[in-house]
Formats: sequence, C-alpha cells, structure tokens
Amino acid sequence: MPEHAAEVTAATIARLAGVGRAAVSNWRRRHADFPKPVGGTETSPSFALHEVEQWLHTQGKLAEVSLRERVWQQLSGHPAGAVTALVHVGCALLAAQQHPHRWRELAALDDAALAAPLAELVERVLGERFGGRGERSGGAESGRAGQSHFVHGPGAAGLADSLPLLRGAAELADEDGAQAAFEFLLGRHLDANPRQYTLTPPGPATLMAALAGPAASVLDPACGTGTLLSALRGATALHGQDADPDLAALTGLRLALAGSAAIRTEAADSLRADAFGDLAADAVLCHPPFNERAWGHDELAYDPRWEYGLPARTESELAWVQHALARLREGGTAVLLMPPAAASRRSGRRIRADLLRRGALRAVVALPAGAAPPYGIPLHLWVLRKPDAALRGAPELLLVDTAGIEGVAVDGGRDRLPWDALRSAVLDAWTPFDRDGTVTERPGVSRSVPVIELLDDDVDLAPARHLPPPAAEGGTAALDDVRERLAATLRRTAELTPPPAVPATGEGARRQLATVGELARAGALVLRSGGAGAGTGPGPVVLTEHDVLAGAAPSGTLPEGPAEEPVLTRAGDVVVPVLGGGTVARVVDEASAGAALGRNLQLLRPDPGALDPWFLAGYLRGTANNRQASSHATTASRLDVRRLQLPRLPLAEQRRYGRRFRELAAFEDALRLAGRLGEQLVQGLHDGLTDGTVDPGDGADGGRGRRG
Repeated sequence: MPEHAAEVTAATIARLAGVGRAAVSNWRRRHADFPKPVGGTETSPSFALHEVEQWLHTQGKLAEVSLRERVWQQLSGHPAGAVTALVHVGCALLAAQQHPHRWRELAALDDAALAAPLAELVERVLGERFGGRGERSGGAESGRAGQSHFVHGPGAAGLADSLPLLRGAAELADEDGAQAAFEFLLGRHLDANPRQYTLTPPGPATLMAALAGPAASVLDPACGTGTLLSALRGATALHGQDADPDLAALTGLRLALAGSAAIRTEAADSLRADAFGDLAADAVLCHPPFNERAWGHDELAYDPRWEYGLPARTESELAWVQHALARLREGGTAVLLMPPAAASRRSGRRIRADLLRRGALRAVVALPAGAAPPYGIPLHLWVLRKPDAALRGAPELLLVDTAGIEGVAVDGGRDRLPWDALRSAVLDAWTPFDRDGTVTERPGVSRSVPVIELLDDDVDLAPARHLPPPAAEGGTAALDDVRERLAATLRRTAELTPPPAVPATGEGARRQLATVGELARAGALVLRSGGAGAGTGPGPVVLTEHDVLAGAAPSGTLPEGPAEEPVLTRAGDVVVPVLGGGTVARVVDEASAGAALGRNLQLLRPDPGALDPWFLAGYLRGTANNRQASSHATTASRLDVRRLQLPRLPLAEQRRYGRRFRELAAFEDALRLAGRLGEQLVQGLHDGLTDGTVDPGDGADGGRGRRG
C-alpha cells in the first residue's frame, strides 16, 4: 500500500457501494480476495481506499466514484487526521488560486519532484497572504504529530505526506473553483463530526452580520471555523482568534480563499491571552462558549477590560461581552449570541444595569429554540454599542421576541425556522431604532423600553417579560377565524373517518414477498439517499426529516456555499426517514415536487408500470415490516430500507390497496391539522381571557363564552 494512502471503514465501503454494513461483512467472509485490513481495530478495521475501489470495480459493485467522493475519502482517511489534511488542502488551493500558472507547471511533476517546489510555493503564498508566516504558537511538542500551528497562518510543513490528496483537490478546484472545493471538504468534515464543533448556523450568522452593519474592520474572538467573519460582506480587515489552533488555521485559509483583503488569525484563548489588545474594530461578532467556570476569573480580576464590573465566576458570558466592547472603536457595534440566562441571572444584574445606564447595551433579541446550538434553548442576541464620550447614554432598550412571529410557534425546529421572516422582523425594528430611536411597537414581537423601567432589583432583560402578548394583535377576530377553520377541519375529519374494518381471508399470509433491495435490483424502483442540509443559501427548498414526520410542506434550504448535487424529488416518489425506527412513509405530491431531499431520508422512485406509489408507501409503514428492517446496533434505531418487504401483486390489485392507503393519509392529515388548530384556539383563548381582550361570558352556554 502507498505510504500515505487513504483508509476507509466498513461503513464507508457500504456507502460507496450503496448497501448495508451487513453486506460488507458478508463480502469479507465469502470472498477470499476481499482487501485485508490495513489499520483500525479488530472490531472496527480500516481498509485501503484504492484496494477497496479496485475490488468493487472487479466485482461489478461499483460503477464509478465521483471526484468529490474520492477526494473526501482521501481526506477523511488521511493518516495524520482530517484536520491536518484540510490545512494541507487549504494551503495548496490557496497557492493554486494565487499562482495558477506556477501550479500548472508543478502539477506536471511526479510526487518526488513536486514536494519541495510545492512547499516553497505555499510558504511564499502564505507570506504574501498573511503578512509573513509568523511564529509558532508553541514548541514542537505543542501540536499533534505532523502538525505545525502558526499565529498568523498555517505553515507548509508536512505537505509531502498529502500529495495524492492535493492533486485530487486541485482537480476538484478546476471544476468548482478553489474556494468552492475547500468549502465542500470543510463542510463534509463538519457534518461528519457534529459533536466535535459548536457551529454558528448560517441563519443567525447572517442576522448578526446585518445587525452589526457595514464595517471595515471586524473581530471574532471565538472564531471557530470563521462563519461569522465570512457573513459580514465588504469588510477589508478580518481578525479571528480561537483557543483551538486547528480552527484558527482553518479560519485563516477559509477567509483567504474567499478573497478577503487582510486577514489575521491567532491561536489562543481570547480572555486569557488577548492577541488584539490594541485593536479598535468597527464591529465584533461572537458566539462565545457558554457556562464556563474556568474562564480566568481569579487571574483576570484586575483586567482593564472589566469597565462595567468584574464578572462573577458563573458569568463568563458577561466577560465576553466586556471583551467585545473593549475591542471596539467608539461608536462601534458588537453582536453576541448569548444564553437566555445571561439576561436574568441575579449574579449579573449589576453589570447589566451599568451596561444600560451608559448606553452600551442597545438591543436584546430572543431567537426561537432551534436557531443555534444548543438547539433546545431559545438563545438571545445582544447588540452593543461602545459609548461615545461626547454622547449621553441611550434612554431606551430595544426588545424583540421572534417567537411571536407567524410560523415560528407552530413550525418551530432548527430545519424549519422561517429565517427570511425572522430577519425582516428584527431588522425592521432595529434599523429605525438605531437611526433615530423610533420603534413601531408590535405586540408580542418588539417594543422599546425606557431604561429606567428595567433598573429594578432584578434588571431582567428577557424580551418576553416586557412585551404584551401576541394574542392582542389579532383580537377576537383572529380567534374566530381559527375557530371556523377548526370546525371545517373537524367536519372534514368526520367525512374521512375510515369505514369499519372488514376481516381479510387467510390468503394474505401466503403471499410471496419481495424486499425493496430486490425490487431495486430488478429495476422496479430506484433508491436515493438524502444529504442536503438546512441553512439560508440559495437553491431549491429542502424536504427535511422534520417535514416528513410532521406531514408539512418542504421548509429547509440548502446550505451556504457548494455542496453535493442535491437529489430532487418528483411527484410519486416515496420518502422514508431512516432514523428513529418509526413507521412513516410519504408520497411526494405535485406541491412538494422539486424539493431537495434532506438528511436522514431515503427516496424510493417506483416505476409506474410496475409499482403503485401509494401501495408501496402503505406497506412500508407496516409496524412489523419496520421492526424486522430496523437495526438497533447503536443508541438510535436505523431503518435499512432495502430490507423492507411488500407482497408481489398485480398492478390493478396494488392500486386497489393504494386507494385505501391514500384515504388513510388524507384522514391522518386532517387529524394533524385539527390538532394544531385546536391547540392554537385553546392557547389564544387562554391568553385572551388572562389579558382582558376576551370576555368570559355569563356561562349560559356551558362556559364557552359568547358564540359567533
């Protein structure tokens, strides 16, 4: 095997061949020529990618591996680790982007002749792009094996170990561009390691950048992979710092490949080792770590950044707030993503009060749960402005609660948030308030509150505590509309209620069955796997796992930047979630056709001359069918769609079953809608009765109040 060949696991082999992991285990037992493990452990061995590809081709189990998939497998299986490989790829792509003619000359060389001149070119480009390679952030023993971390940018050490990968990445860059190739590989790495990184999704990142406004110089003191710095368009000087040297290097490369003018990334803890002590930025964007106890409370007790008070040991977020203010020019804006507790904890009330008195805190925006990690908590955005010595403190604070925006309360969930509506609502309130202090109050959504009203014993800044309930906005007319819709839906539900079940004969137990895998091999249907993410990028709407489970319209969007070519749905496709072990199957209708297939979804596209889609979907939902096709090898049950079974029936008989399954689906949709409308009506009446906008009546009609 080549010294630096990529390695793949059995799970990866299964994905390449489009089979389950059990099939790979069978191949290893039944075929003596199956590639031998080259690494890993006895229970989780790894195999050489090029040997696996050759064997799959020979066996006719693999037609072709796309260039994107090949490069990704080389990167993910890199012996020095995926992050090191990403840094190497970023360095090489930056060199190819900055000096394309020289790169083409080098690409013609063999690996032995390429190593030295490529490293020389990369060092030259890093010097040009980052203003000098910089000093090492620690001794040789400070990094992982094979890695060098630099405070101004990554170095070129170890590039020779990655030459096959770099050639593949260069081919990918020829097709998509250097920036797009790097974004694709970085995105795949982040998707493959969701627990390793705390990421800021594109939705809140774009909103934070819009709140910060146009800025020439920007700082993110906890930059992660650089999403926030990338979101603020038009900046000419970008500064990023992160305690993780890997992330600092990746951020620098990501921004450089995007063409940002001046970049400086540093690898150190911003609170304990601030690398930008002399910076006066136009804007600071930050998604700081939450609930840190060991943030440096004792050693930083006399730090000059604590202009508004020394944060308590339990108030690390208020330390990040003051750090952001300290790195702004006068009049500069900072936007931080904060946990909701930071707005109300008693231990932080004195600092919050001083931020208000001096006009540093300008707005608090409550986001719905699911906006950013941790996804189960409705996070806040704090918008701060460094006070100008010549101006008095602002007399009011803007409070915005996006949970009151239409579509959020009912359709909440990180794949379903209506980010266009959220951004519009927040910016419609912020822009005039920031310009001249005016706000058009929207009940339940936004209002400006005099600071004097907030300076009580608690200094509680949670928006929901200071906004009138949204029920007041629609009044009783809105409740009457919901009531009428509910009544119509209940009548529809009664009409769709299935007739009494008729016992079947015993012939059903003797039917011949076929698995989905067998039908796929026979050409009766096509299997496709979803992979489109949910973010705020352009492109087709995404049918997400949540949409399928909730019976809702497609609501996700493709992520920013390049991604794998999405699988687009067609009318008559059957979509099945593969996680959770549930019994759900959805037939795509004309309204949902054209949506991209989201993660954790499997699409079955039946041949209409062989399979009725409603017959197929109905049998896939059978509880016993799902139970026998589910795997419980991990903590989450996963459905192996290929093992699902359905009987071999003539097309006319399939359609007879299909009509009944379709009627059941309509009944289920009506029940689901009635449940949502009922909850909305009950909550609206509760709110109206408690806030005085609905009269309770005299009880003559059984306590239901006045009838329309």
